[in-house]
Amino acid sequence: MSPPDPLVVLSTFPDPETAGQIARVLVEEQLAACVNLVPGVRSIYRWEGTVKDATETLAIIKTTRPGYDALAQRLVELHPYDVPEVLALPLIGGHFDYVEWIAANVTGG
Repeated sequence: MSPPDPLVVLSTFPDPETAGQIARVLVEEQLAACVNLVPGVRSIYRWEGTVKDATETLAIIKTTRPGYDALAQRLVELHPYDVPEVLALPLIGGHFDYVEWIAANVTGG
């Protein structure tokens, strides 16, 4: 039996509160099985012609490939940034029971 098709989606937020509010919506709407929040990430990036240096909160979002489009659309709708980071990474392995749990808890969309 092959495992479900899980994805990890990365997104950064301006602060832990905003990240937490959006993470809760994604899980409540069953677009994500779990969201880990990592506060205090330092991001250095180019925006509107200048280099920025900011402290952000990184969200590590667990979803499935079939659920990705709905998750990405909702994430962009909720996100405060003009151009939010939404990067999907395929998983090549994982504990079978855990990836089954992801699939069982992503039904939104």
